[in-house]
Amino acid sequence: MKNALFVALILFSVGLSFGQSNQTDSLTTPQKKIKKVDFSVMPFVSYNRNLEFMFGAIPMMMYKLNKEDNTSPKSLTGLSAVYTTNSSYFLAFFNQFYFKEDTWRGKLFAVHGDNNSQFYMEGIEASGFYDYGTLTTIISAGIQRKVIDKLYVGLTYTFAHYDTEYENEVLPQSTTQTNALEINALYDGRNAVYYPTKGEKAQFKFISFPTWFGNDVQANKIVSEYNKYFSMKNERDVVAARFAGKFGLGDIAFEQQQTLGGKDIRGYSEGKYRGEGLMAIQGEYRLNFHKKMGIVGFAGLATIYGSSNDDFNWKAYPGIGLGYRYKAFKTVNFNIGLDAAVGKDDWGIYFRIGEAF
Repeated sequence: MKNALFVALILFSVGLSFGQSNQTDSLTTPQKKIKKVDFSVMPFVSYNRNLEFMFGAIPMMMYKLNKEDNTSPKSLTGLSAVYTTNSSYFLAFFNQFYFKEDTWRGKLFAVHGDNNSQFYMEGIEASGFYDYGTLTTIISAGIQRKVIDKLYVGLTYTFAHYDTEYENEVLPQSTTQTNALEINALYDGRNAVYYPTKGEKAQFKFISFPTWFGNDVQANKIVSEYNKYFSMKNERDVVAARFAGKFGLGDIAFEQQQTLGGKDIRGYSEGKYRGEGLMAIQGEYRLNFHKKMGIVGFAGLATIYGSSNDDFNWKAYPGIGLGYRYKAFKTVNFNIGLDAAVGKDDWGIYFRIGEAF
């Protein structure tokens, strides 16, 4: 799995995405009295073929930064501690802020972990999987400002430090430190932050690693996302669709590569397919059969390019699966759950905090 798995488990799973203004996070009316702080402790239990069994705890709270602000969604703060039976671990602190009548949005996170993983390598005496371990530290802070209705622009800074060692020295030990500057734009037409039932979200990010900013080599990334939501059965159920494109430009480090198996194509956990870029489409039906419970069915298709294994480039990688959801907070529609998915000669089980997208 890719080295950024630790961030993906927290940020991409928790769904720390910017939400739309002038909306609530509840699917039901009439509105209940909003509590000052909603607190919940989430157990984390999961398994995949790479990290093996994963377990830990994730305490989180939702709150209003200003109790007089009836427009901004609730902000989110959480901690996580996860250990795996292949001796990986990570600790993370994450925040998502909404304030000034949802005119401003901010995010702050820090993660530290030791990721024992594997990658697939060809062109040597014995092609196959090789283990590697990466000690990772990442700190990121960002701010967004609404410029017109539903459109936000912002800046993000991310510091990352990786120390990586490879099995049998198939690649030399490496230390990579990066300083990333990100310019982003977000169009948010969803009707809720944490569980939209209709609307759309489009996001574009240009991430630069310039040498004048302390990077050893020049590199850039482009990330584009488009999510669409359709309400079904009197807004009880939801159909969600997503396109994602992640494109590496320049000298992309091993730790910065894209690996199949995250939020954009579930069903891959071995870490076999990785490259400098990824494109994926997927759809999901969210069936809410109870006010606190639901099930999801999903399917997707992805491809990668820029892999060191030429046979992996531009091939179709499907994924399909089912999941269970449970409402974690009383006053905010925010789910936890478990997904099981199969892919091309692979499979994965995913503990979910928030929706996949």
